[in-house]
Amino acid sequence: QVQLVESGGGLVQAGGSLRLSCAASGRTFSSYAMGWFRQAPGKERDIVARISWSGGGIYYADSVKGRFTISRDNAKNTVYLQMNSLKPEDTAVYYCAVGAGSWYSRDYGMNYWGKGTLVTVSS
Repeated sequence: QVQLVESGGGLVQAGGSLRLSCAASGRTFSSYAMGWFRQAPGKERDIVARISWSGGGIYYADSVKGRFTISRDNAKNTVYLQMNSLKPEDTAVYYCAVGAGSWYSRDYGMNYWGKGTLVTVSS
């Protein structure tokens, strides 16, 4: 099985920055995509960003495009999310995910999920 552990969340003022990281351990896929999702209280979980194994295929939600950057280090089985110009509406629990499924599959092909890290942006 695969375990994912997110870190880097916390409290930040609007306009500030945070960098989230997610390290995968245990059995992993030989080739897999990784992504970040977020869920605010009372809301459904939404995709934030996704990156392919090669790093050549990257997707950002319109709400974060231009502000967030996803990257990965395959040697470390780690994915990062650099979050700049944070807004109060970015407040949510952020989840890391990994999977080998298709982009068009349920949950964008993600099979394993972390427990999440809370990001709170104050106005």
